[in-house]
Amino acid sequence: MDSRSHTHVTAALRLCLHALLAGLLALVVVRAVGEGAADTAAVVAVTLLMAALYAAGAVRSSAVQPEDSVQPKDSARPRISVQPGTRAGAWWLGGLWVLWAALLVLSPDALWVAFPLYFLQLHFLPMRWALPAVVVTAAAAITSFVVHRQEIEPGAFIGPLIGAAVAVATVLGYDALFRESERRRELIVELVATRADLAEAERTAGTLAERERLAREIHDTLAQGLSSIQLLLRAAERSLPENAPATPHVRAAREAAQANLAEARSFVRALTPPDLEHGSLAAALERLCARTTAPELTVRFAVSGTPVELPTPYEVALLRTAQSALANTVRHAEARRAEITLSFMDTSVALDVVDDGRGFDPSGAPVHERATGGDGGFGLPAMRARAGSLGGALSVESAPGQGTAVALTLPLPDTEGGRAA
Repeated sequence: MDSRSHTHVTAALRLCLHALLAGLLALVVVRAVGEGAADTAAVVAVTLLMAALYAAGAVRSSAVQPEDSVQPKDSARPRISVQPGTRAGAWWLGGLWVLWAALLVLSPDALWVAFPLYFLQLHFLPMRWALPAVVVTAAAAITSFVVHRQEIEPGAFIGPLIGAAVAVATVLGYDALFRESERRRELIVELVATRADLAEAERTAGTLAERERLAREIHDTLAQGLSSIQLLLRAAERSLPENAPATPHVRAAREAAQANLAEARSFVRALTPPDLEHGSLAAALERLCARTTAPELTVRFAVSGTPVELPTPYEVALLRTAQSALANTVRHAEARRAEITLSFMDTSVALDVVDDGRGFDPSGAPVHERATGGDGGFGLPAMRARAGSLGGALSVESAPGQGTAVALTLPLPDTEGGRAA
């Protein structure tokens, strides 16, 4: 039930209550006039006064509390009288009850007005006051019937008590339905917001994945091809005689290949993941450790050896592997300590992600094979494939209760060709 349907239901209930009270007051007047009782004038006067007081409260309610107003925090129930929780409202409800009690003294037919009064009290008062008020109202109606009829009948007790029970059950049931509808509305709002966030995250992940793919393709095809062309032209230039006619053309071709290689490198750098755009790989890994949070988890980062400049695909592979392994640690390992180590050796670069979590069995690891990292969905098969595409290897060492160690080793590109690319 949305807010608009709740408004329509509340308005309908309010109109029904108005009609019920007006009809019962009219019945009191008609019965008094028809029977020609001695106190008919008093009955008509008290009835009109009670109707006027009720109408004044209802009009004021519409003025100060429109349909779409926010309900007070003490109750989710719709209000049908003057503003609740105020002294004026308490006096208004008390005045109605006093006039009804006077009407009870004058006419036995006034006891039927107790039924709309039940709803007024239950809607208008906090529950801790509404229930005693309903009990007092039912007792007054029963007393009036006994006094006027001068006899005790089961119906005199059953009617007002059943009416009070029905009123209480109706209001409590409406309260429960309204609260449930509010909870569902809040869940729907939260679901819509979460779906929007998820869609945005998926778009961002897709954009990053496409950027990485383009960077890898440019590096593996154009950049490597231009680098090879440059090396071949340099070798051809060295093999030509000093004054050979072809030497200027070979030199111009080599310079053109070198310029285009620089352009390809700039494209690869422009498509670099945001974490690598501002700073080195070591700085990106240190930021990753700093922003990784989990209960009772401490993440540290260390660099071993002398850092060297790496091609963008190498840096992307190392960063994504660290993100994926650390995400698995946060989600599944329940670890207290994790450490990322970036090691530069003579012929290779290695990344180690070690935690002291609950570990798993690598030989049959459905949980971790299904687990994905926080950025881009790199599970263990994807990390192995990325390592293999760069000529490296990924190893996983773990055992239940023994923690987990993920190690990625990539061979350093040679200075003449691969690193230059």
